[in-house]
This record gives sequence, structure tokens and C-alpha cells, in this order.
Amino acid sequence: MTTAAQDAELLARVLDGDHEAFNQIMRNHEDRVFSVCLRIVGEREQALDATQEAFLTAFRKAEQFKGNSALGTWIYRIAVNTCYDLLRKQKRRRTDPIPDHLEPADHAAEDAVDSAGLRPGIQRALALIPEDFRVAVVLSDIEGMALPDVAELLGVPVGTVKSRVFRGRRLLARQLGNQIE
Repeated sequence: MTTAAQDAELLARVLDGDHEAFNQIMRNHEDRVFSVCLRIVGEREQALDATQEAFLTAFRKAEQFKGNSALGTWIYRIAVNTCYDLLRKQKRRRTDPIPDHLEPADHAAEDAVDSAGLRPGIQRALALIPEDFRVAVVLSDIEGMALPDVAELLGVPVGTVKSRVFRGRRLLARQLGNQIE
């Protein structure tokens, strides 16, 4: 985990033309960005594409970073927007996903639960709930981000995030067969 001061120093070096500094920023944030992308889009290859596109966008727009939030938060926001774009394109041209049993485990994950991947049922259920709710649930419940951080990342009030997480959890529970009154 990097500090805001380390990220600020690296970003200053990037703006001075130091490409190795951006590589370090990527190494510092790539696992969490990939994890967020994977849980939002649901397929490893698409998540890899979204992660790559998010970092390319961050690199191209590095001079636009205002410092109003942590650099990591800014990059996660880019990643979430990239995933939204990918999902919108995907809705236009539906394809059949690779069967769950063929999807390789993510060996770079931090713990055994992550490396085993989400249970196929949870992954399918996440894919069936609306994007706004899915993103809120992924960021808060799966990624463990605090609600104010999720609100900042999504650019919405904390109350909206609370509502989306609550409704997303209910929809997810219904998709998983857990009846909630």
C-alpha cells in the first residue's frame, strides 16, 4: 500500500516524463484495479482489458489529476468508468461467456478466497443486478472500501451509496435464492 505522499511524488515524476514512475504507480494499484474490474465486468479477459485501458487513460490524463482525492481513488474512478463503458458496449453485442469451470484462478490474488475467484453463482448473481448497485456492492462489500470513499469515487452523496448498497444487497440475495421480506 502506498501513501498519498509517495503517489504524489511518483505523479510529479510522471509529469516530468519519467515513465518508470508510472510503472511504479501501476504496480502499486494494479491488483486492486484488476479486482474491481473483475468483479464489475465478471470475466477475466474483459477485466484485464478494462484494467489496461484504465491505466492508459490515467497515463494520458495524468496532468488533469487535481489532487482533490487520493491518486488511487482517481485511478479507481477511471477503472469504474472504463467498466461502465465496456458493459454498455457489451449490452449492444451479447455473447456467451466462457463456462465458469474453464475460467482460470487468479494466482496473483492476495488470499485463498480471492484466488479461488468468486463462486460462479455469486458471479452470475452480480451480473444480473443493475450496474449502479453492482458497483456499489463490489466496492463496499467485496473491496472493503469505506462508504465515504465509495461516494467520492462514484461522485455521489454517501446517502446514495448507502441506498445502492442496501438495494444491491437485497437484489443479490434474491438472485442467490435468499428470500428477504
